[in-house]
Amino acid sequence: MKLNFNIREFFKNTLNLTNYVDIPAASENIRKNIPFRGPNVYILFVAIIIASVGLNVNSIPVIIGAMLISPLMGPIIGLGLGLGTNDRELILFSIKNLLVMVGVSLLAATLYFMLTPLEIDNPTELLARTRPTIYDVFIALFGGLAGVLEIARKEKGTVLSGVAIATALMPPLCTVGYGIANMNMQYMLGALFLFTINCIFIALAAYLMAKFLKFPVHTVEKNKTRYYILSYSLVLLLMGTSIVTGYHVIRENEFIKNANRFVKKNQNIGKTYIYDSHVNVDEDPYVVELRLAGDSLSNETKEMLLREAESFGIMRTQIRIHEDATIKFDSFNETEIVKNLLTTNADNIQVRDDSIKALNAQIAHLKQQELPALQVASELQVQLPGITSVTLAKGMSFEHNVVKSKEHVVAVVHCDEMPTDEDKMRVNEWMKVRLNIQDLEIIFEENKTEWEGVELLEDSVLLGNINDTTIL
Repeated sequence: MKLNFNIREFFKNTLNLTNYVDIPAASENIRKNIPFRGPNVYILFVAIIIASVGLNVNSIPVIIGAMLISPLMGPIIGLGLGLGTNDRELILFSIKNLLVMVGVSLLAATLYFMLTPLEIDNPTELLARTRPTIYDVFIALFGGLAGVLEIARKEKGTVLSGVAIATALMPPLCTVGYGIANMNMQYMLGALFLFTINCIFIALAAYLMAKFLKFPVHTVEKNKTRYYILSYSLVLLLMGTSIVTGYHVIRENEFIKNANRFVKKNQNIGKTYIYDSHVNVDEDPYVVELRLAGDSLSNETKEMLLREAESFGIMRTQIRIHEDATIKFDSFNETEIVKNLLTTNADNIQVRDDSIKALNAQIAHLKQQELPALQVASELQVQLPGITSVTLAKGMSFEHNVVKSKEHVVAVVHCDEMPTDEDKMRVNEWMKVRLNIQDLEIIFEENKTEWEGVELLEDSVLLGNINDTTIL
């Protein structure tokens, strides 16, 4: 059996779209989905609120659900179809409805973010809509191509739902509303830039598919030359803008990629490491900020790091090094080390000597306040041989529960026999002179009984051994 296989015919049949698309029905379907009036306005308003809630609480499922609800691609695809078929009325009609769509979306998002009590510290989903990348360009372009193919296909599937989710037209508009409500230009301009990219490349995809699928071209009878100039000027503007936008996005993406490779390769530099890095693409030229920790970099090491950056296509002026978390170690020779040790020891000795002097002064002061019980007892025994013990204390005396003297010296003298009044007076006068204390009270006791009429203060300082009593 002979098998004939024609590769050209195989690919022609495989890639042929003629039997699978319905161009008139597709054109009618696109035109029908352009207007934003009646239910479409309310549906869009509600969908924007839902998407704003999802962005506000970082909930991806809620954002996806809102994108499935909202009919945002109609005017954008209509604009691309109008450009591809030379339909001036369709172009103007699509632009008008696109402006209505943007206006309603911004109004809903701004009102929500002005009134919502919800606030999160790190709105990652909002922030993700402020930095377009080359991937957003590819998603919008190929998503638009898939969307027009799905509309033109006879047997409808679920492609449009996937395109609505992938191209993500709603989140950028919600983020612009957040920027307006909070007067944050970074969020406002970044998200508006992303939305513009999506619109441009979806419209460009629709334009290319209209040409590729051979949608019927609209004939223009009046002002034909002026119309063609306007139409092709819009196409050129659209393509030119997309080229410029794509160039900037690719350039930015390439710089970020090189910066990340540079940081990863030089994460550890000896005893220093890069603990944080940030690529600032808001400046021109772009800047890589490096934050270091560990040892401070020497001039030679910094020079090596800058040369390494140049090998990744990053200029020296685009590197900013922050050494706020580094430690600078000075090198000492042996003489300096010994000198520092001697200086430190001398300082420690001086501090110790000062402390000793202060303690000696305190001891001398305490000794001056000490009551010489032993000496007084020995001297008193010479005057009164019958004395057995002497107790000296600082206390207070009272009579009938009434304090007589708050603080004075009390002497308790124990004798075998009670001395005469004359001896008592003589001892009293002698002890005042001996102790240099005028506020003195002497109590003579024949036996060691409980003291009557004397109460020691709680903070009394009792000097001497055995309860300040000197036993002879």
